[in-house]
Amino acid sequence: MVDIILRILFAFLSISALGALLGFGLAVAARKLRVERDKTVESLMSSLPGLNCGACGYPGCEGYAEALASGQESNVTKCSPGGAEVRQAVAQTLGVEAGESGPRQVARLACLGGDGIALRDFQYAGYSDCEAAKVHFDGDKGCKHGCLGLGSCVKSCPVDAISYTENGLVRVDEEKCIGCEVCVTVCPTGAMHMVDAESKWFVACNSTDKAKATKAVCSAGCIGCRICERKFPEAGFKVEDNLSVLAYTKESGEGRREAAEACPVKCIIRTKD
Repeated sequence: MVDIILRILFAFLSISALGALLGFGLAVAARKLRVERDKTVESLMSSLPGLNCGACGYPGCEGYAEALASGQESNVTKCSPGGAEVRQAVAQTLGVEAGESGPRQVARLACLGGDGIALRDFQYAGYSDCEAAKVHFDGDKGCKHGCLGLGSCVKSCPVDAISYTENGLVRVDEEKCIGCEVCVTVCPTGAMHMVDAESKWFVACNSTDKAKATKAVCSAGCIGCRICERKFPEAGFKVEDNLSVLAYTKESGEGRREAAEACPVKCIIRTKD
């Protein structure tokens, strides 16, 4: 019995000693082989928001920080989600001027063609995702420029600023939106647009089809009638490729409310009070 206990004790001590020896070896190897991280990268990383949204064009905040630290990238205004505060911190770390990044941008859905407003060509029953639906005859909606409502943008938004609506579309919470443009990138129909966050009016349509084709599939689609452009020249509307576009350079432009009221399909909407 004593012999068995001694054998077990010996085995236990042997394994413990081997484990300690291997642990010591790993500690020494970690110290000897450690790669020193660039202090500038560490400082930049502490300033960046850490969202890894890709708005800067790099695969995450660390990629942007490394590009800035190495001199590969010189533009310190690319982190749109971080705003002026992050821009100033990054510029201070690099010892450069912060510059201006322009007004805050948010995403808006340029489509009012929900259930009962836009017609559908067929009933899509595949994987619930806009990009998957687009593969099948450019989506199930008659208008091939509108929101498919299956949420590619909802799933990809890094801050959960986009949600589904009760009528088959999606909604952007502009207070949460960080302007990363991920939703614009993943939207297969191009119905998600980036606009000045302070703009109060918006043409909520993305269709460039001619009036007859648009009216046939959606009762809220822009028909390019030019009423907003011709009757209210100071409002800033201009019809291009059968679609009204609003220039936001003069937000105080007169006549926008009147143009919205005169729009026969009511696709000019007010987004802020």
